[in-house]
Amino acid sequence: MKAVILAAGEGMRLRPLTVSEPKVMIPVANRPILEYVVEALVKNDVEDIVMVVGYRKERIMSHFEDGKKFGAKIEYVVQEKQLGNAHALACARDRVSGDFLVLPGDNIVDSKAVGDLLSSSSCQSALVAESENPSKYGVVTIEKESIRGVVEKPHEMISNIVLTGVYCLCDKIFKHIDANIAQGEYGLSNAINSSLGERPVVPVFSNGLWIDAVYPWDLLELNAAALEHLPVKTSGKIEPQVQIHGPVGIGDETVIRSGTTIYGPVLIGDGCEIGPNVTIFPSTSIGNSVLVEPFTMIKNSILMSNCTIGAHSYLSHCVFGYGTKSQSHLMAPGAESYVNISDEFFKVPHIGSIVGEDTTFGTSVIVEPGTVVGSGCKVSSGAKITRNLPNKSLVT
Repeated sequence: MKAVILAAGEGMRLRPLTVSEPKVMIPVANRPILEYVVEALVKNDVEDIVMVVGYRKERIMSHFEDGKKFGAKIEYVVQEKQLGNAHALACARDRVSGDFLVLPGDNIVDSKAVGDLLSSSSCQSALVAESENPSKYGVVTIEKESIRGVVEKPHEMISNIVLTGVYCLCDKIFKHIDANIAQGEYGLSNAINSSLGERPVVPVFSNGLWIDAVYPWDLLELNAAALEHLPVKTSGKIEPQVQIHGPVGIGDETVIRSGTTIYGPVLIGDGCEIGPNVTIFPSTSIGNSVLVEPFTMIKNSILMSNCTIGAHSYLSHCVFGYGTKSQSHLMAPGAESYVNISDEFFKVPHIGSIVGEDTTFGTSVIVEPGTVVGSGCKVSSGAKITRNLPNKSLVT
C-alpha cells in the first residue's frame, strides 16, 4: 500500500518559526516533525511514500532525498499554490490507485496509531480522536460504527470526536474532491463528508500517539511527547561533578561542564557547550552547536541549533529559533498568558517566549510570557519586551 503525506503548507500560525522553514521541518526532540510520520509508516512496512510538497520544498527534498536512508522509497509532487489539503491530495492522484493511506506531515503520529488504522481492514477508514478543542478540526458524528457526518470547525458543540487527518482511502475519493473544489471547498474533510452517501467511512480509535501542531505552544507538547520515548545515547565529554537524573541524550563532541545538573528527559545535540553550573529541567531539547553559559536555568523549552544563551539567564516554556543569541541575564519566564497569533488571542496555561531565528538580545533583557518575537530582531540591553515584535524589529 502507498502512503501520501501532505507536507506542502507553510504553517502561518507558527510564524515566525516558519519564515525560512516549512512547518513539517520544525524540530521536536531534535528531529523534524515529518521524520516521525515517515518512521511510523516504515515501522508498519509502508515504504512507498508520495510527499506533496510546496512551501520551502527544497528543505524537505534535500533532507529526505529518495528516502533510502529512512528505509523508504519517496517520490515528490509539488502543490504550486497551497489551497488546502484536498487540493494537495488531488495533486498526487496520478501516483496512487486503489487503496492508499493519507497522513498530514505536520502531526506526530506513532507506529501504533498507523498500525491500528491498517488493522481495521476497512477502506475507507479514518483515525479519530477525542479533542478538548474540537472546533479546530473536522468534527464527526458516529452511528453504528460508521461516520455519519463531518462538520468542519463547528461554532457549536456537536461532538468531541475529531478527524486526525490520517485516513485509508480509495481512489474514488477524487471525484468528491473535484466536486468540492468546483464549489470552492478545498478541505479534505468536506470531500470525506460528501463521500459518505456512496461508501461508509469507519472510525478507528487508537491509544497510539497523535498530536497536532497548530500553534507555537503545541510544539512544546510534541517535544515532551517525543522525549518520553527518547533512546538514551551519551557521547561527548562530561566533566566531574555533573549530575544527570533520568533519561538524558548527549551528542558527539558536546561538553557538559562541572556543576551542571540535568533532569531528564532532555536531549542535547552535537557540538554543544553547556555550563559550568547550568541547570536544565525536563522536556527540554537543545539542538546542535548551542552554547549555554554559566548559571543559566532552562525549563521545558526548545532551543534550535546554533543558539547562544548568555550567563545568568532563565528560560521557561520557550521556543527559540535557529541562531538566536542572547547576552547575559536574559529573563524569559513562563506563565499563564494571552498570546496574540494572527490577530486572535489565545489563553495558554503556561507559555514563555516564541523567538524567531537569528534574533539577538543584549544584556538584562526581559521578555514577558506569551510574547512572540520575530526573526532577525535586534533587542538592545535593558529592554523589556511586553508585546509581539514583527520580523527585523529594532528595539533600543
